[in-house]
Amino acid sequence: MDVGLEGEPFLSSRLEPILEVEVEVETEGEGEVDDQFPFNISEPTISNQDIRDPCAPGPSTTHFLPRKTIHRCKTAPALAVMRDAKSQPAQLPKPNSDSTSIIRQAFFLLFLYLSLGVVIYSFNRDNFSGIETHAVVDALYFCIVTMCTIGYGDIAPLTPATKVFACVFVLVGFGFIDILLSGVVNYVLDLQENMILTGIQVGGAPAGGFSARNYIVDVEKGRMRIRLKVGLALGVVVLCIGMGTMVLYFVENLDWIDAVYLSVMSVTSVGYGDRAFKTLPGRLFAAIWLLFSTLAVARAFLYLAEARIDKRHRRITKWVLHREITVEDLLAADINNNGFISKSEYVIYKLKEMGKIAENDVLQICNQFNKLDPNNSGKITLPDLLENHL
Repeated sequence: MDVGLEGEPFLSSRLEPILEVEVEVETEGEGEVDDQFPFNISEPTISNQDIRDPCAPGPSTTHFLPRKTIHRCKTAPALAVMRDAKSQPAQLPKPNSDSTSIIRQAFFLLFLYLSLGVVIYSFNRDNFSGIETHAVVDALYFCIVTMCTIGYGDIAPLTPATKVFACVFVLVGFGFIDILLSGVVNYVLDLQENMILTGIQVGGAPAGGFSARNYIVDVEKGRMRIRLKVGLALGVVVLCIGMGTMVLYFVENLDWIDAVYLSVMSVTSVGYGDRAFKTLPGRLFAAIWLLFSTLAVARAFLYLAEARIDKRHRRITKWVLHREITVEDLLAADINNNGFISKSEYVIYKLKEMGKIAENDVLQICNQFNKLDPNNSGKITLPDLLENHL
């Protein structure tokens, strides 16, 4: 019996040591006898008594082909050994975002930023207008209101030096610190999303009927649905507005309309300046509340824009997948100019139409493939990889 591997050029020189195996044979009779003996697969010896005709009647005791346990010879080469024998180049690490490091950097830079502002304000209190409550609290309140670009106007610089300081302070805060703090807010929202997804996976879904898991989780993409993200972000905004309204009503002694009005104007960073925080507890609360509420509102609007873009992408994808291919499409998708399109060419063309990939992305991948295929054979073989790893 011919094994059919002698014709392979890469394996023919290694057939001899591989074909020597040990076989364990179990026979039926008065007792069980286990014999081990070497034999060659290319020249098997099978007795006629070991073969049973399924159509022929016979006694209750039947004979089957002997069960064989085949073991690889210890001298046979293995691909793992061949791979380990070559010196492997250092693999580039996969880029990932270290959220913990970002949070540490954000809080450290925020501390330096606010500390600098508090120190400068404390030594120039006479150069700022407004109602004073406490030096440190007023300085922190002024820095937060300036960084969040609210600008109530209750505390304002008077001299040219303090005005220059305010300009530099707001530009640095708006252009650099806010980016880091946005990363922190994004990390917190992603952590909340992962907790919800984990809870749904642990709880499982019902066998039939409506499942909240299918509404919350996009199974194909493995993430929370964008509309639920928008709902969570808007819920956080409503919570922030509610907290600000309660503090303004009970601490700042505003009526309900003015409390809601100032709370909304604050979280949206409008700040007309006709209302502001005037008490010490109110400014201390605002220093923390304004920092997170304005970022939560920005994240909510970002999710709204993402939902709109996602809806547009889904509409384009549906149109691309359901429209019929034309002759112009065939000519455009025929990358090799051979008069027909292969499956890979068709997939690439459809991905381009969906906007998933660009022509530059395909060219970069093709260039990488050409480097791994030095013989221009159109395929990457094991010898090619071993040669590239040398």
